[in-house]
Amino acid sequence: MDASTVLAAGPSSRWARTMRSNPILAIGTVFVAISLILMVIGPAIAPYPPERATSHVSQPPPDLDEIPELLLASLTANRAEPVHWFGTDAAGLDVFSRVLAAPRTDVMIALMANLGSLVLGTLLGLIAGFYRGWGTELLMRVSDLVQSFPVLISGMILVALAGRTTGNIVLALGLLYTPIYLRLARAEVLAQRGRLYVEAARALGNREFAIALRHVLPNAVAPSLIQASVTIGFAILATAGLSFVGAGVRPPTPELGLMIATGADQMVQGDWWPSLFPGIAISLIVFGYAALGNGLERLYGR
Repeated sequence: MDASTVLAAGPSSRWARTMRSNPILAIGTVFVAISLILMVIGPAIAPYPPERATSHVSQPPPDLDEIPELLLASLTANRAEPVHWFGTDAAGLDVFSRVLAAPRTDVMIALMANLGSLVLGTLLGLIAGFYRGWGTELLMRVSDLVQSFPVLISGMILVALAGRTTGNIVLALGLLYTPIYLRLARAEVLAQRGRLYVEAARALGNREFAIALRHVLPNAVAPSLIQASVTIGFAILATAGLSFVGAGVRPPTPELGLMIATGADQMVQGDWWPSLFPGIAISLIVFGYAALGNGLERLYGR
C-alpha cells in the first residue's frame, strides 16, 4: 500500500489498514509507545524507589514455578511488600524498578539530542544544498571529520572536556549526530532546487533564502524525519555505552548502561540478573525505534 492510498482513507480506517499492511511499523510503534510511556510514568509506577536500596542484597528473581503464586498474592494484596521480580543488585536496589525508571534517562537524552541535531543538521543541510562556495565546502569537510571518529569515543572526549552532566551528554550526542541530518537534508535540497516550483518562485521575485525555507525545506525534510527514529535508537545505545564505560550519567541514577556495568561485576559471582534484564530492555527499546524507522521507510517508499 502506498502513501497516497493510505491518505485517501479515513483516519481510523487509514491507521488500521496501514498497521495491517506494514506489520514492522505496527511492532515498532508498540515498542516506541511503551518506551515513551515509561519515560513519562516509569518512576511513578516502580514498586520500589529506583535510587533507594532495599534490605535485600543480591537477591535473585523468583523461580518460574513461584511466579503464578506470587502474581496471585500480589493481585489479592496478601503480601506485605512488592516482589523483587528481577531480583536486586549488590547495593540492594530493585532491578525491576530501575528498569521501569531507566527510560526517563535513556530515552529522554536520546530524544533531546536528536531533536537538536535534527533542527541544526537540517538547517545546515539546507544552506549547504542551496548555496555554493568555500563556506559550504568547509562545512562538509568538518562534517566528514566528525563522522570519521566513532561516536562513543568522540562522546567520551566531549563529555570529559565539558563535564559529566546530563546536559553535556545531550549536547555531545546532538553535535555528533548533526552530520547525519546535514547530509540527508543537503541531498534532498540538491534534488529539489532545480524543480519547476523553485524556478516559479524565483520568477515571482522571492528571495533565495525565502525560497529555501518556504518551498524547498518542507519537501526535503521527510527523509530526516524517517532517519530520526533509527538515530534515536543509536543515541540510546550511545548513552548506555557512555555510562557503561564510566563517562555517562552518575550512579545511582537508573540508566540501562550503568545498570549493565554495575551488574557485570556480579556476573563472576554467578549473579546474572542485574545485567540481563537491563540488557534485554535496551535491546527491545532500540529494536522498536529501528523497526519504526524501517516501517516508515516502507510506507513512504524511501
